[in-house]
Amino acid sequence: MNQAAMHDLGKLLLRLTLGVLVLLHGVAKLRGGMSGIEGMVEDAGLPGVLAYGVLVGEVLAPLMLVFGFHARIGAVLVAINMVVAIVLAHMGQLDQLNGQGGWALELQGMFLGTAVAIALLGPGRYGINQS
Repeated sequence: MNQAAMHDLGKLLLRLTLGVLVLLHGVAKLRGGMSGIEGMVEDAGLPGVLAYGVLVGEVLAPLMLVFGFHARIGAVLVAINMVVAIVLAHMGQLDQLNGQGGWALELQGMFLGTAVAIALLGPGRYGINQS
């Protein structure tokens, strides 16, 4: 397998992994309701309707990644979603470790880092479009 094909397969793997894992969070919110997110947004002094932006970052954007449809934009949306999630829900954990010795925000950090990597690298050629 040539170098370009391996790069494209690696990008596909990154896109699918991030897209599917974040999408599962979005589906859980669709099934469980948005009241918890709305409360968190309102507690931060923002209008509760902004909570529905999480569906862009956890449903629409992951689907963009999975299908390779404007995946760079999808990756940026996931990254923004993760920054907002960290600010609204996890600021108190930034300097904490979990029970296994890892960073308390390792999942959020991995989602954020992977999204930024996809935004920088691009989606590769295995997708609906190459942007």
